Amino acid sequence: MARQANNTLFLEEWLRSNSGSNSPSISITTSHSSSSSARAIIQAWSELRDSLQHQSFLPNHLQALKILLQSQTSLHVADPQAKLLLSILSSKNLFLPVEAYPLLLRLLYIWVRKSFRPASVLVNLAVEVLTKVLDSNFDATKSPELFAEGVLLLGAFAFVPSAPESSKTVCLELLCRLLDKEYMLISSVHELIPDVLAGIGYALCSSINAYYIRIFDALLGIWGKEDGPQGNVSHGLMILHLVDWVMFGFIKSHSTEKLQKFCEENLETPNLKHVPFALVMAAAGALRALNRSISGGRDLQILSRLRSSAESRIESVAQDLITRTGSFSNIGNDCKTSLLLQCISLALARCGAVSSRAPLLISLASALLMEIFPLQHLYTRILELRQGSSSKMNLGEVKEHLNSVPFKEAGAISGVFCNQYVSIDEENRAIVENMIWRFCQDLYLGHRRVALLIGGKEDELLRDIEKIAESAFLMVVVFALTVTKQKINPNFSIEAQIETSVSILVSFSCVEYFRRMRLPEYIETIRCVVVSVQENETACKSFVESMPSYADLTNFQEFLKKVEYKWFDDEVQTARILFYLRVIPTCIERLPGPVFSRVVAPTMFLYMGHPIGKVARASHSIFVAFVSSGKDSNGNERALLKEQLSFYYMQRSLEGYPGITAFDGMASGVAALVRNLPAGSPATFYCIHNLVEKVNILCSDVSTQDADTWKDPLGDSEPCKKIMELLLRLIFLVDIQVLPNLMKLSAQLIIQLPKDGQNVVLNDLYNQVAESDDVTRKPTLVSWLQSLSYLCSQATSRSTSFEGNKSEEISALPLPNPSKWDRIKACL
Repeated sequence: MARQANNTLFLEEWLRSNSGSNSPSISITTSHSSSSSARAIIQAWSELRDSLQHQSFLPNHLQALKILLQSQTSLHVADPQAKLLLSILSSKNLFLPVEAYPLLLRLLYIWVRKSFRPASVLVNLAVEVLTKVLDSNFDATKSPELFAEGVLLLGAFAFVPSAPESSKTVCLELLCRLLDKEYMLISSVHELIPDVLAGIGYALCSSINAYYIRIFDALLGIWGKEDGPQGNVSHGLMILHLVDWVMFGFIKSHSTEKLQKFCEENLETPNLKHVPFALVMAAAGALRALNRSISGGRDLQILSRLRSSAESRIESVAQDLITRTGSFSNIGNDCKTSLLLQCISLALARCGAVSSRAPLLISLASALLMEIFPLQHLYTRILELRQGSSSKMNLGEVKEHLNSVPFKEAGAISGVFCNQYVSIDEENRAIVENMIWRFCQDLYLGHRRVALLIGGKEDELLRDIEKIAESAFLMVVVFALTVTKQKINPNFSIEAQIETSVSILVSFSCVEYFRRMRLPEYIETIRCVVVSVQENETACKSFVESMPSYADLTNFQEFLKKVEYKWFDDEVQTARILFYLRVIPTCIERLPGPVFSRVVAPTMFLYMGHPIGKVARASHSIFVAFVSSGKDSNGNERALLKEQLSFYYMQRSLEGYPGITAFDGMASGVAALVRNLPAGSPATFYCIHNLVEKVNILCSDVSTQDADTWKDPLGDSEPCKKIMELLLRLIFLVDIQVLPNLMKLSAQLIIQLPKDGQNVVLNDLYNQVAESDDVTRKPTLVSWLQSLSYLCSQATSRSTSFEGNKSEEISALPLPNPSKWDRIKACL
């Protein structure tokens, strides 16, 4: 076959670069890392010629080989130099150290790969010399490096188009013999596997077809031999890209016979010697080659067959895995299964478009939840190590996973998973949905335990675990959006839409702690499912009742004996509750009052005292939403509940002010309360009296305060001023039955203020009354304000004994006189 269209010069390096492996090739095992200079290269060749001339191979000659190989990518080995190397290898008078053979073979490999058309005579000579070297050295040296370089060079010779058929046959026969008998040499030297696989790749592309199936059997079966190399993800990716390289070359050169044999012998005919993970990666490599080539014409039939066979083979392996494990929860419980799951996920992520098949979908879900995001395994390990054990989990294990190829490609795998979900049947959709939703709940419980246990002690470990969880959060969001687009539409029943929407909301609450960025997919999903939930009472009730109970929030029994549990320090739990606090107001209209009282109210009042401002404000927002809800309802039950909750709301809010309670949250709650409770409600009176009492407590020594305190009524330095301003705003909000009481109590407070404070408050009131368009209460307020202004002006000229009579005079403030309205209005 002609040279590959992708011009991959050194196939082994290309395999390394696509496998996540950073292991160096054998040619770069010297103490120097930089390329050799031209002078050093010339000197090295000179020393090798001297070695042959003097029939002596010394340490400096070995160093010369290493110097040459430091510049592998730029080094050119011409035919004369290749003859020199062959002469050294074939010399009977030179005693070469074992270490020299792999280096000499590597230089010959550079020659044959970089030569456009090496001379047939020289290739024949090289094959003859190589055969003698390999036949005479293996029994004596058993060198893994020589084995790898021998396979690589044999494959390269078999790949040369101009090489004689006889020489190619000799190379392929010897290569197969080495793979059959000496494969165990590389079991402990994984860095050499890319070289062996590259040699296999070259050999597969040889024009000699007699050894084609035998070589493929070695490629797919070597991993299952008892003393053979142990497969891993890196090896699997090498197989994938190797087969991609081989098949792409066959497709471009229209090698129909080889494509057909690959289908028949490797994809369509079961072979117990073929290892499943290698078979999956080989099939994926074929699909990748198909997806990046332009198919058509005379090859269309075989290419269609190749695609169908490759997809069916991957599906078959996935189905065998599911059948063997017996249940979805057992998938991934041993090393071989773990490797297979990772390879299936990476194969599907790298091969391009694949038809949707149920076993693939379930395998991808299992791989994501157990292998790519192995959080439950990590949590279990951490908890077990800390139960009566002082040992710590190896931090390197988590960092190694963060640097692994499957984790780095989690996004691509999640995308394939979602694409598979879109075109699958409802039964299997339900299976993976339940797997994801259950994973979210387990993630919440597991991370909450671990964070409480090692937080502040092993923070680096906790941060690394959270990096995995953050990536899992992204997967959950992308999947949830896919589910939403597929199922929240008229094609599905209302019941199905509600169930899906509630499941997504509950799952999002469980992973909310890991939301560290603003995601459009997250916002879009929330908006869609909230609309579905807020229109149905059953859905609202179901979502709200999924919130952790008050007892669970405040008393984490599992850790009472191990750590001092404080509910407000539980960040994972707080993030989840904050999610509920933000979503519940959107569906408050449909939420039955008893459910709100039983489930929401205890948590709402608890988190009003949370030290984080946004959490406390969200609790106040729920109260505002509930008090403002149900305006069109004639039921007395909800109205009675609003009254009852308002009493405790004022008590709970004011007892934490100013230390804990967020003022802006409390102000919004008070405003909602006075606006929405029935006229003359006892709760409104209670609210006003408690606010006045709080002002008296906070400003008990206001007469001795610095007058500068009151120059900025909007400043946030004085809690007393804030509540005073809230009371003044209420004058324009309370119903007309409560207004007289509020005016009386407000007047008492204002008169007790220092002169500057009185002026600030009165000016503010004058401006508000003047701008008011409330024709019902404005006359009352004008008269009251005029009388209050008079009392304030008189208070500064009276003696201290007058203070005891202030309340009597304030209570006797006159009602507005309509005949004076125009004059007072003009003054304002």
